[in-house]
Amino acid sequence: MHYLLSVINDESLPPLSDADRDASFARTGEVNDEMKAKGVWVFGGGLLSSDNATVVKVQNGTATTTDGPFAETKEQLGGFWVIETDDLDEALAWAEKATVACGAPIEVRPFDGLA
Repeated sequence: MHYLLSVINDESLPPLSDADRDASFARTGEVNDEMKAKGVWVFGGGLLSSDNATVVKVQNGTATTTDGPFAETKEQLGGFWVIETDDLDEALAWAEKATVACGAPIEVRPFDGLA
């Protein structure tokens, strides 16, 4: 089954120091490498802050774009993994490793199976 592991960043907090950011990236890279070695890695990546987002909506056949995140909130999607595991317990074990590595909460959601 495929699972989305979403990194939830609190954008109201001050940014990490360069040293702390580099350490987080190194730990996250180790988890990425372990996922790949175990064959659960499908895809993953980090995202720029939500002020880089653009929302596209279509209403009455007309598309409009708005700068900024879809929802005005301090917590935003900061990155993600798509993994393939046998069950939720295995996905949760990877999420535990991921949250320790990146220092942020991880939301785990299964795909609907239609993809």
